Amino acid sequence: MATLPKCPACSSEYTYEDGGMYVCPECAQEWATTVEESSEVASVVRDAFGNLLNDGDSVTVIKDLKVKGSSSVVKVGTKVRNIRIVSGDHNIDCKIDGIGAMQLKSEFVKKA
Repeated sequence: MATLPKCPACSSEYTYEDGGMYVCPECAQEWATTVEESSEVASVVRDAFGNLLNDGDSVTVIKDLKVKGSSSVVKVGTKVRNIRIVSGDHNIDCKIDGIGAMQLKSEFVKKA
């Protein structure tokens, strides 16, 4: 029988396989069974000018953006540091000074 990997969160030996995932019964951690599946999550994200964006990059907003549910606006030229790339329609997760946590579309930013 093949040896299952230990849990990356709590190092438990009691992991089991469930479909395409490994599951830890002690801490409820789930992770992909193969490297190919986990690399699927990372996608290529480019800014408005075609530059490749990575986690931790700094970007500048190139258009005034209205904040949904608020009267505030993210102005042109606002610098956003330490972005995180996420999957979905709004593919940048960040914190903007004075506004807070937000998600942005990569088409409205340029790499700084």
